[in-house]
Amino acid sequence: MSIAHEEAVLDAAAVDALFHEARTANTFQGEVTEEQLKAIWELTKFGPSAFNAQPLRVTFVQSPEKRAELVDAMMAGNQPKTASAPAVAVLSYDAEWHGKWESFSPGWDAPKAMFASNAELSSTFANNNAHLQAGYFILAVRALGLSAGPMTGADFAAIDSTFFPEGDQKSFLVVNIGQAGEDAWGAPKPKFGFDEAVTVL
Repeated sequence: MSIAHEEAVLDAAAVDALFHEARTANTFQGEVTEEQLKAIWELTKFGPSAFNAQPLRVTFVQSPEKRAELVDAMMAGNQPKTASAPAVAVLSYDAEWHGKWESFSPGWDAPKAMFASNAELSSTFANNNAHLQAGYFILAVRALGLSAGPMTGADFAAIDSTFFPEGDQKSFLVVNIGQAGEDAWGAPKPKFGFDEAVTVL
């Protein structure tokens, strides 16, 4: 048993499902229900973000017509994965996130003007925090007993043009979701150890 198992407040099976045994899936099977899609978000939303801003937006692309448009925007090697996955999510950030300040931080909007007057700062903030939330999204998928296949191999400008033509959202990740299929992953890839990646000062 690893140190992580010994120190965790979750049982070993839960730790394995979220971390030790969870890997990016490349093939999928089964189905994903609407209730599971809702449950993914209901877990994702609890992860912290700066100012509680929650700039992540999730677009589940389930209709055959929209799925085909998304597949066209994927790199060739990713197209079969996205075409066949039971569910696919496009993760993006809300370009006008600060306009919803009263919704996520009612009664305190002192920093809002700083972001509203600086488009570059606002975009960087939204991008950083949406990526943080994307990690929660992947863990939520795993927590529900599903496998996730996150991918950056896509033409995100084309995705934005197709799915967010008004420019109100900026996509950055596509996540295939379902039960892991046959030959879903190859040999495990090495991970950096504590002494290689961590400094204690």
